[in-house]
Amino acid sequence: MPRRVEDIEIDDAPSLDRLVRRMEAAGGFSAKQVAEGVDLLARMLDDRSMTRFLSFPADIVATGTRGVLATLVREGYVDCVITTCGTLDHDLARAFRPYLHGAWDLDDADLHRRHLYRLGNLVIPEANYGRIVERKMRAILDAQWAAGVRSLSTAALAKAIGAAIPRSARSSILRAALDREVPVVVPGITDGAVGSQLWLFWQDHKALTLDLFSDEQLLSDLVFEAERTGAILLGGGISKHHAIWWNQFRDGLDAALYLTTAVEWDGSLSGARTREAVSWGKVKPTARHTTVEGDITVLLPLMVGAALERVRR
Repeated sequence: MPRRVEDIEIDDAPSLDRLVRRMEAAGGFSAKQVAEGVDLLARMLDDRSMTRFLSFPADIVATGTRGVLATLVREGYVDCVITTCGTLDHDLARAFRPYLHGAWDLDDADLHRRHLYRLGNLVIPEANYGRIVERKMRAILDAQWAAGVRSLSTAALAKAIGAAIPRSARSSILRAALDREVPVVVPGITDGAVGSQLWLFWQDHKALTLDLFSDEQLLSDLVFEAERTGAILLGGGISKHHAIWWNQFRDGLDAALYLTTAVEWDGSLSGARTREAVSWGKVKPTARHTTVEGDITVLLPLMVGAALERVRR
C-alpha cells in the first residue's frame, strides 16, 4: 500500500537527523532525495572496512564548507581526497588570511580597480590570495629543494603544504590530511596559483619534476587493496572523474553519493548521474548509489551533520 505523505513539524526544535527523517517522510521532491542521501552517507561513514574517497572542486573551499570537509578528514571518515589545484590555493591562503563576504551583483570593474577578486558572492583581497600563496609556496619549495627533493608527487606536495600550516588551523583540509595521514591527490596540479608557483620555481630549478605516476600508483594501491570502496563526489570535473575512473578497475564502487547542480542532458561528466556510471563499470550494479541535486554549500553541512549524529549515536 502506498505510504502517506506526512507533514513536517519543526515546532519542537528537531535535531538535524530528526529533521532529515521528517523530510523523508514528507515525500517532498528534493527533500526526499536529501534524506535518502543522508541514509547512504551515514552507512558509508559508519563502514570502517570501506575505503572512502572524497572528491570536490576548489570553489567550495573558499566558503565555510571548508570546515565540513576538514571535519570529515580530521575525524577519520575519509581515506583519500581527490581535488583540484585551487583547493591547495584556498586552503593555504585561508590558513593565514581571511576571505570576506560580498554579493553577486557587485561592480566587478570597480573590484578590479581595488584589487579585489569576486568568487560568487565572496570577495578576496588580492593580498590575501595571490601574494600570500606566492610567499608561502616559495618558502615551501625552497625548503624542499634544500632538503634534496628533486621530484614531487601531488600527494607529497600536499603534505609539504599541510606541514607549513599551523596545527591551530583546525579548518585546514591539508593540515587535517597531514595529521591523519590521508593522501590528497590533485590530477590537474598546474591549474591554479600553486601550480603557477611550481612553474615559476622550475624556471630556476630545471631539475625539479612532478611525479604524477606516483599519484596514480597510490590510487591503484588504494583501490586494489580495498575490501570495499565508496565515494562522496561533490560537484564534477576532473576530481570526480579520477575517483570513479580508478574504481572501474575493481569493477566499480560499492557505494556512491553524488551532490551536483549540473544537468545531465548536455552529456557532461559533471551532470552525469550515478546510474550512468553503472554502464561504465565505475559503480557496481549492486551498489547503493544516489544523486542529490543542489548547492553543496547548503546540502553538505546539513547532510554531514545529520549523518554524523546518526553514526555517533
